[in-house]
This record gives sequence, structure tokens and C-alpha cells, in this order.
Amino acid sequence: MSYNKEDLEAQSLSAINKHKLYFIDDVVAYLPCSRATFYNLGLDKLDTIKDALHKVKTKKKVLLRDKWEESDNATLQVGLMKLLSSDDELRKLSMQTQEVKTEGDLNLNIKIIENGND
Repeated sequence: MSYNKEDLEAQSLSAINKHKLYFIDDVVAYLPCSRATFYNLGLDKLDTIKDALHKVKTKKKVLLRDKWEESDNATLQVGLMKLLSSDDELRKLSMQTQEVKTEGDLNLNIKIIENGND
């Protein structure tokens, strides 16, 4: 069966927005074509489909972060703080820290040994 790429693209965009899909494989499940046809037509590489998936994911991430901020759950609040923290703040929040310091020059002697031909 022959499929029109533009029709499948439109159906993909519709499915992404209607069902709030996040992943390419989820999109394929809502199309009348096979997974192989979807990839053979290059629909997975279309910026329109990638952008639509990205927008759905971003909206969900913002919604979740808003819920975390309003929550009284300390675990969610710490998770949000870690997402928003600078590197220095993140180190201070971490339960484990490791700091490696070296002094002076590090001299390495590397000997190359060839196998076979001596």
C-alpha cells in the first residue's frame, strides 16, 4: 500500500497534540502505516514532528515543576532545588562530595612496546 508522506505527517501532528505524545514510537502506533514505512519515509527526521513532540514534553515539564513548587513534599522541593541550583549550590546540597586536588607537575613516562617485529 502506498502512503502519502504529507498525509502521514499531518496525522502524526494531530496524534501528538490530541494524545499528548512524547515519543516517536508512540506516534507510529496512531498511524495506519507500519513502523518501517514511517522510518522509510523519513518522518522521524521531520522538524515539524520533532518540534511538536518537544513542545508537549516541555509543557509537561513546566507543569510538573509548578506542582513541585506548590507541593509540601520535601522530596519534590529538593528535586526542584537541584534542577534550579548553580553548581556551587548543588555541591552543597549533595550528600556526598569528593574533591581531588593535585600539587606540582604530573610526569608520565610512557613506553611503547611493539608486538611481533623485534
